[in-house]
Amino acid sequence: MSEVLIRLDNIWKTYTPGEPAAVRNLYLEVMRGEVLVLVGPSGCGKSTTLRLINRLIEPTNGKIFLDDEDVTSINASDLRRRIGYVIQQVGLFPHKTIAENIATVPKLLGWKKDEIEARVDEMLELVSMDPATFKHRFPKELSGGQAQRVGVARALAANPDVLLMDEPFGAIDPITRDKLQNEFLRLQQDLKKTIVFVTHDIDEAIKMGDRIAILRDGSEIAQIDTPENILTDPADEFVESFLGSGAILKGLTLKKVRDIELQMVTTLKAPVLRDQALKTISDNNDSFALLLDADDQPLRWLDERALNRTNQPIEKSGRPIAVQLQPEDTLQDALSSMLQSSVGMSVVVDRQGKYLGCCTIESLAKLLVHESPTK
Repeated sequence: MSEVLIRLDNIWKTYTPGEPAAVRNLYLEVMRGEVLVLVGPSGCGKSTTLRLINRLIEPTNGKIFLDDEDVTSINASDLRRRIGYVIQQVGLFPHKTIAENIATVPKLLGWKKDEIEARVDEMLELVSMDPATFKHRFPKELSGGQAQRVGVARALAANPDVLLMDEPFGAIDPITRDKLQNEFLRLQQDLKKTIVFVTHDIDEAIKMGDRIAILRDGSEIAQIDTPENILTDPADEFVESFLGSGAILKGLTLKKVRDIELQMVTTLKAPVLRDQALKTISDNNDSFALLLDADDQPLRWLDERALNRTNQPIEKSGRPIAVQLQPEDTLQDALSSMLQSSVGMSVVVDRQGKYLGCCTIESLAKLLVHESPTK
């Protein structure tokens, strides 16, 4: 079985005779199981290339191969049912429930009713949405982040080999976007889908991609390589300019919080008596403690000064945890979070928000010094 799952061979796309081609003489290979990110300036043809792969638009010249099959000679609708597609605007059918939206392609493929119902529940659970809560709702009842999760669930419902993603997180606020990126990376560790991902954001490309293709106008490939190699050895001035300044800081996106050895700090679990909290803090070397709720979710940083300064309940003393990291966050996220922290370290939690440990400047520096960056 070939390692190349998708191949675009000498692809051209011209909309108007005599006008410059939107895609010119493109040759591109996408390896089985990888996330290939297409990134480049606005209007360079990256979204056009994505639509050519599943033949939402037809190439003017050239051939497209999926698993060594020339798909330019088969029915385009049949092809699209084999390829998941996620777009920035989500594109959910407003008059259909969430369950009906997710079931769209399985129904077209003739799946049995009980199989579809089971798959809908499975997909919602996969994207961390409770089926009992969400499957009977309509798209207008969802937040932007929830709608985007449903879009991913719908794209994966028929278990396609290929997933095309056109700026899927671009219209979402930064905090939700970061959470969705992390969720997607976690899913990909298990699913190992072949994904072509379009973005205009080089930081997102570095975070999400196994390989990155930086495109000039007309989908001309300026450089295609791993994020590490592009950052350390840009092919030319165009690539250097697109990367921008701060390449070293961008390199922090190549490592994840899960790669760092977490530090365990002194914790207190609410409810706790003030005298007990003061004694615990005075007995440890850090002079502070992390307050957890009954479910082990971080609440606040406590120290002696905060506890002695007020008669408020302990749950309202000290400083709240402003930012929490997850294992899928990057070291760039970790550094930013640590700089905002009142104690110079960041709390790391699992998907349920339970405390896992803390990320420190020392652990980050140790990793960068002793290991070369890898994805």
